[in-house]
Amino acid sequence: MKRVNPATVAVIWMLGTLSSFTLMAVAARELSATLSTFQILFFRSLVGLLILSVLISHKGWSVIRTDKVPIHITRNLAHYGGQFGWFFGLTYLPLSSVFAIEFTVPLWTGVLAVLMLGERMTKSRGVAILLGLIGMLIILRPGLAIIQPAAYAVLLSAICYSLAYIKTKSLVETDSPLCILFYMTIIQLPLGLLPVLFEFTLPSAGEWLLISLVATMALTAHYCIARAMQLVDASVVVPMDFMRLPLIALVGFLFYSEPLDWAVLIGGCIMFVGNYINIQSEKHLLKV
Repeated sequence: MKRVNPATVAVIWMLGTLSSFTLMAVAARELSATLSTFQILFFRSLVGLLILSVLISHKGWSVIRTDKVPIHITRNLAHYGGQFGWFFGLTYLPLSSVFAIEFTVPLWTGVLAVLMLGERMTKSRGVAILLGLIGMLIILRPGLAIIQPAAYAVLLSAICYSLAYIKTKSLVETDSPLCILFYMTIIQLPLGLLPVLFEFTLPSAGEWLLISLVATMALTAHYCIARAMQLVDASVVVPMDFMRLPLIALVGFLFYSEPLDWAVLIGGCIMFVGNYINIQSEKHLLKV
C-alpha cells in the first residue's frame, strides 16, 4: 500500500484550520448584531466546557490534574483579554483588518520571550520584529487615516495573546492539551459571567447554533494546526496559516461588501516575510 505523503496530510489539516477560523469569525460577526462581546464570550465558554467535559470523561478526569493553577489563571486572564479584543474588533472592523492585526502576535511574543523568558534576541528575531512593526504601521496608517478604537482593541488583544502563549510554554511540558483547554473554559466562564449578569438574556435557537459553531470551530482550529505541526515543520505550516488573510478578505468582500484594502494585505505580507525569515533562521540554528 502506497504511503501518504505527510505534507499532503498536513495541507488537509491546515485546510481544516483555515475553514475553522473563517467560520468562527463569520459566526461571531453574525452574533455581534444581537449579543454583546461579553455575552458571546460567556456562552462560548459554557458550550466549550460542555464539549470538553464529554471528551475528558472518555479520557478520564485524571488528565486535568495540575500543580500549575496560578499559571493557568495568569494565562487565561491574558487569553480572555485577547479574546475580548478579537471579538470586539469583529463587530466594528473589516474581517481582513482583524486578521491582519492579529498577525502581530509573533512580534509581541518575540519581545515578551526576551523580557520574560530570557531568550536571546537573535538577528533574525530583530528582523522579524522590525518588519512586524513596519507591517503594523502600514495597516494602521497613523496620521493618514482615523484609527478606530476597535483597531487598538485588536492590537491589545494581540499583546494579550502573546502573553498567553508565553505562559502556555510553561504548561505544555507537564499539562496535556485537554487539561489546558479545560482550565481555559473553567476560568474564563466566571470572567464572562459577571458582566453578563447586568444584561442577561437567553439566546434564541439560532443564536445557540452560532455560539456552538464559534465554540466548536475554536477547538477544531487549534486541534488541526497542532496535527499539521506534528507532520511538518513550522516553516511549512506558517505560510499556509497566512492564507487566512486573503481568504477572510474574500469572505468579507463577498458576504459583507467590505472593500479589499491593499494596505492591509501589503502590511500582512511584510509581517509574514519577517516571521518566515525568523522561522527559517531558527530552523538552521537547530541543525547546527
